[in-house]
Amino acid sequence: MANSRHGLTLEIERVNDQFTVSFKALGKLTHDDYAAVTPVLESMLGAVAQPKIRAFIDAEEFRGWEPRAAWDDLTIGLRHGSEFDRIAIYGHRDWMDWAARIGSWFVAGEVKHFEDRDEALAWISQGS
Repeated sequence: MANSRHGLTLEIERVNDQFTVSFKALGKLTHDDYAAVTPVLESMLGAVAQPKIRAFIDAEEFRGWEPRAAWDDLTIGLRHGSEFDRIAIYGHRDWMDWAARIGSWFVAGEVKHFEDRDEALAWISQGS
């Protein structure tokens, strides 16, 4: 896997206690990918007593996790699950509907899969 491209990019927008977090997953994610972005996410969320998070996950080029990276992902969900209002998963793979259903077990808000990027972005922007 030395020559395969992989990574996790993170963008965070904050308005008061509302965060919109955009993730782009590329290739097969590793523990090091999470180690690079998790401190930034934790620092931003830790600055607010009760953050509200809306997330857009661009999984179009996502190819899975190494086992430790999957654990890292689950840990973030468990630690911050009650803070998520909406999670939109964007991509064109059959398993993404299943992932959205499973993801909803770990977060307080809604999780939906979209095959249209603009629809996903519009959905996470709706509501209060």
